[in-house]
Amino acid sequence: MDLTGLKVMVIDDSNTIRRSAEIFLTNSGCQVLLAEDGFDALAKIADHHPDVIFVDIMMPRLDGYQTCALIKKNSQLAATPVIMLSSKDGLFDRARGRMVGSDEYLTKPFTKDSLLKAVATHAARKAGTDH
Repeated sequence: MDLTGLKVMVIDDSNTIRRSAEIFLTNSGCQVLLAEDGFDALAKIADHHPDVIFVDIMMPRLDGYQTCALIKKNSQLAATPVIMLSSKDGLFDRARGRMVGSDEYLTKPFTKDSLLKAVATHAARKAGTDH
């Protein structure tokens, strides 16, 4: 899958998750931005305007729900797809993710295929809304 030129941000407090996502995405041609938590991410998002954002739900300081809500409240970023990452595959988490505006929910550990498929799907959808 060729995703050359797409900017993808991965927000996760787990170094392992960040590294594996970075390897999968970089090998597919993406430009990867990494952040350890929501505070760290928000400044980088404003500077770099990623095409797709992955955000872990369970993080210190600012959790994934709060981070997603802040991204979606910002008019310049609202169209950016936000995909929640969680090690729990719970209905409650999915519903809560949708309430704060997330576009998809991916269970960890994700596979290379599921990660890249999510990027391709949402980047294409975002391109369709950017006129």
